[in-house]
Amino acid sequence: MNQALEGVRVLDFSQLLQGPFASQMLGDLGADVIKVERFQSGDLYRSMTFFNQWIAGNESPCFMAWNRNKRSISLDIKKEEGKEIVRKLLKNADVVLENFRPGVMKRLGFGYEDCRSINPKIIYCSASGWGSDGPYLTRPGQDLLVQSVSGAIMTSGKKSDGPVALGTALCDQVNAYNCVYAILAALYYREKTGVGQEIQTNLLSSAISFQMQDFFTIQNLGANFERPESGIAHPGNGAPFGTYKTEDGYIAIAMNPFDVIVKALGDESLLKYNNPQILFENRDEVFRKIEEITQKKTTGEWLEIMLGLDLWVSQVNEQKDVEFDPQVQHNKTFVEIEHIKAGKIKTVNIPFTMSETPGEIKRASPLIGEHSIEILKEAGYEEDEIRKMLNNKIVYKEQL
Repeated sequence: MNQALEGVRVLDFSQLLQGPFASQMLGDLGADVIKVERFQSGDLYRSMTFFNQWIAGNESPCFMAWNRNKRSISLDIKKEEGKEIVRKLLKNADVVLENFRPGVMKRLGFGYEDCRSINPKIIYCSASGWGSDGPYLTRPGQDLLVQSVSGAIMTSGKKSDGPVALGTALCDQVNAYNCVYAILAALYYREKTGVGQEIQTNLLSSAISFQMQDFFTIQNLGANFERPESGIAHPGNGAPFGTYKTEDGYIAIAMNPFDVIVKALGDESLLKYNNPQILFENRDEVFRKIEEITQKKTTGEWLEIMLGLDLWVSQVNEQKDVEFDPQVQHNKTFVEIEHIKAGKIKTVNIPFTMSETPGEIKRASPLIGEHSIEILKEAGYEEDEIRKMLNNKIVYKEQL
């Protein structure tokens, strides 16, 4: 064993983002992730992309980003023959992961109790939008919608902007991490007791937990956050916390002794604001005065001055420039991998290291049903049976 989850098999029925990111993390740690996809059409995310642009003709970067280190089998699990394949795979599985609307897997015959009757030690993780029951049960659960209900959409931007959604799938990705840490805990518990269990996660609870200090403050102090009109980066903070225009870009200024900020800026008239209450009550005014000064030098010049005074500051990178950042390059945060159809592609590396059981990117994202035949052979099917299932459209394998 040279990876922490080597020997763990995951049956991954999930699609789009939260579930696939969770199973990808498990795959990065060595788990054998079998992605069970719809017959021929596959994961819904395969049909979505940004800019209406595709890789290698019709491969979605959205799908490819979240589906490395997996094998794909493409099945029609509404047909009895397809269900029988899943039952066989379940017998040797450790984890089932799904993120359909509540009740879908049960109607297909693969709810938790169904799977446990086949494999009593199964760990079954469901990731929904709102929860497994309740008044929002029939609502679609999607990241933007959950950002809105959880209040996260009202924490960024200026007061006059209205709601400002975070420009990445915050709720999906946070819940993916919650899936993984619950699954790892369940695997550890099963190792000690031999007992599997059901795990239920949802986007809404994860989005709220991600704002824990904000809700703790609101509920225990009886106060509410109000966004400023300036660029203060958190509605609970005073100046100068935020991002400021420079001559050639932006600089981010975090929590710092205000008198040292004044020293760096070279304008002692700002010292009249050097009081936490004054800095909060006058944060828009202070922000504007500071930005008048920061626009007179380049980002690099301000970094040299402010870092020289041990201030908490950084440059603001455009996403297209992140891969060239010297610390990002030093950390080897981006790597190239080989895709069977697209050739060399760049991807984000595993974001941590382990001295004894390091993660590894062994596979790029699979084609639809790329591994259908090998997975069926492992499950005990003979060549003629597999050929018949391909002909009868029970199983699908994309051809290059």
